Amino acid sequence: MANPIIQLEDLTKSYGELKAVDGLNLTVYQGEIFGLLGPNGAGKSTTILMMLGLTEPTSGTVRVCGIDSTRQPIAVKKKVGYLPDDIGFYEDLTGLENLLYTAFLNRISGQEAYDRAMSLLKRVGLGQAAEQKAGTYSRGMRQRLGLADVLIKNPEVIILDEPTLGIDPEGVRELLDLIQQLSCDEGITVLLSSHHLHQVQQICDRVGLFVKGRLLAEGDIDQLSQQLFKEEPYAIQARVSDMTDGLIDRLKQLDGVKQVACEKDMLDIRCARDLTADISRIVVESGVDLHHLTQKQYGLDEIYHRYFEGGA
Repeated sequence: MANPIIQLEDLTKSYGELKAVDGLNLTVYQGEIFGLLGPNGAGKSTTILMMLGLTEPTSGTVRVCGIDSTRQPIAVKKKVGYLPDDIGFYEDLTGLENLLYTAFLNRISGQEAYDRAMSLLKRVGLGQAAEQKAGTYSRGMRQRLGLADVLIKNPEVIILDEPTLGIDPEGVRELLDLIQQLSCDEGITVLLSSHHLHQVQQICDRVGLFVKGRLLAEGDIDQLSQQLFKEEPYAIQARVSDMTDGLIDRLKQLDGVKQVACEKDMLDIRCARDLTADISRIVVESGVDLHHLTQKQYGLDEIYHRYFEGGA
């Protein structure tokens, strides 16, 4: 079984009557990229602060790399790299000098610090900007420098809080690719907090849906689909030459079909089980040409809509 790296048990944080985090139970395993997905104000950042030992929980426990973050916050910080949504640098220092300063704070000095800093700058695509002052960096360059900054101490875990905020689409793609590569090549565990659906779906192995301080569901996309659409886990789409009443009636009478919707020449059929073969047979037997048939995969946009926008 995979080694648990982040373990939250009944974690709660209250501010007076407000519960920012409410009885959170979560385990993130070594080497995986876990996406904490939820709207602004859901409690994601508060959870991260408790993981880092920067704020104490009202109740419950939080362990990172086997260390109690509340009792031993310094020990946790030695193993975890944290990239907030707006990282600060010394503007009058170069990118390289900022990394060397971070290395010094982590008791890495001399040639080792220089070699590691230059290697990381090249890896994040800032090799040519190493001697450029950080104050001249674009938003995307600052996030790349931030990623190098959290990696300078060789952490076992990196926590990224809205890392793509304010970056152009190409910069987002490059940053996400880099995060995924780091996790794959070096086995680093990544916790990515975001409210951007497609970015989370693009790189995360598992996702936790977080709203009003509570984790409502977790798993990979298939598992979440099974949890949220358990009455109709299969969505089959068919494009046909003619949308006849007889065809639609026969499909509705098919055992296991929950819903049939049609628009122009496209049928959207929600089923309790995989009825792809049966649907194909019925279309052909009805004398209608079948141009296209596919089993649709539920995406995070539909999952998000179901949970956060008034769905079941």
